[in-house]
Amino acid sequence: MWGRRAPSGCRPQACVPLRRDRWHPRPSTAPPLQVSPVFGCWPRWAELFLALGPNTSCRKTSLLCAGARELEEEQQEGSAEPAAREGPREKSPSPGSSVKQLKHLMCKYARFACRSTISSQRWNKSQDSGIAEMEELPVPHNIKISNITCDSFKISWDMDSKSKDRITHYFIDLNKKENKNSNKFKHKDVPTKLVAKAVPLPMTVRGHWFLSPRTEYTVAVQTASKQVDGDYVVSEWSEIIEFCTADYSKVHLTQLLEKAEVIAGRMLKLSVFYRNQHKEYFDYMREHHGNAMQPSVKDNSGSHGSPISGKLEGIFFSCNTEFNTGKPPQDSPYGRYRFEIAAEKLFNPNTNLYFGDFYCMYTAYHYVILVIAPLGSPGDDFCKQRLPQLNIKDNKFLTCNEEDGVLVYHHAQDVILEVIYTDPVDLSLGTVAEITGHQLMSLSTANAKKDPSCKTCNISVGR
Repeated sequence: MWGRRAPSGCRPQACVPLRRDRWHPRPSTAPPLQVSPVFGCWPRWAELFLALGPNTSCRKTSLLCAGARELEEEQQEGSAEPAAREGPREKSPSPGSSVKQLKHLMCKYARFACRSTISSQRWNKSQDSGIAEMEELPVPHNIKISNITCDSFKISWDMDSKSKDRITHYFIDLNKKENKNSNKFKHKDVPTKLVAKAVPLPMTVRGHWFLSPRTEYTVAVQTASKQVDGDYVVSEWSEIIEFCTADYSKVHLTQLLEKAEVIAGRMLKLSVFYRNQHKEYFDYMREHHGNAMQPSVKDNSGSHGSPISGKLEGIFFSCNTEFNTGKPPQDSPYGRYRFEIAAEKLFNPNTNLYFGDFYCMYTAYHYVILVIAPLGSPGDDFCKQRLPQLNIKDNKFLTCNEEDGVLVYHHAQDVILEVIYTDPVDLSLGTVAEITGHQLMSLSTANAKKDPSCKTCNISVGR
């Protein structure tokens, strides 16, 4: 009896039964083609079988095996004889056994045909790959990064002229530097993160979906040639280059400024700037800095791309007032002692006002950072190159106008203003006193991270 059919998902493969319920492959060596007398019983199959050559497809040989099975069934139906017969009978080959011999031979030949076809295909493929390997593409070297912004850069490199005309694409492997140790270069046949058509160099790489401001990256390049079947032949990887993206430019900060103006709200009057700290802070400034508060480097709170974070030196002040009293709130997140100074001592026509940042910390309220810099001071020079300048008389956040010979100040109601003054401030110009409210540490913005999902205070160039 014949075993079960091979699974439909497998390659066509001729097998012979070693058990009733299992198929086993025959050895790959093809048996010699022998013509048996049984072929004379079924000339239509014999002629077709003999007409086949060693390059016959597996499908045709499988059909021959199926035809042999049909012949076996037909012969069994037509060879039924009476159970008893008188007299002796000569031994002769039974039609059923002849069919089995034919079937056995045809399966052997089918196996041989399949293996011949597969071997031929593999040989051709190996020949093709050998040709591709002989014509290796040039490897980029001497990579140069230029024109770096917060969300783009230009890249160029040198390469040998050999096979240069075959290059159709560039593969660029771009990764954040903190992941460099875990980033092993991919197999040379696997496309990388960025696939770009071969264009004249230098080439601009741009996109906020994978580039963030003020972030260190590593980059490597390989050249590629796209084949007719859609696959790529690629070069080896270049050396690894490191670079850091830039801060927000004035253009990006202007986009943040426009977003902040939308929610600033109506303007309320103010009369003083104030700074909350611990008593020890004010004692230290008196003893070690001649009674003057000294500028310090701004922390990394706010937008990740803000050009003032970690660079601008200044003193933080607040200016928000309570709606019902018009005075500073009694609660503070920074300490129970408060320095208050008249607004005109810090903010007047002899100072410039700049927009620094707009952010939130996963809360419903938003913060706006403004910079007040005396004209011509080092802080003023720093801000002129990096920050949008505001008209002190007409803006949405903090204004200074003269009315009847007196300077009048207003601040935005619906945002929390953080004001950075870039010069030292003498404590004798104001007063230091203990507040009566609570110290709300949850409101502190020290090194606070900006909410990257907020649609109100984010722009489309990273976080």
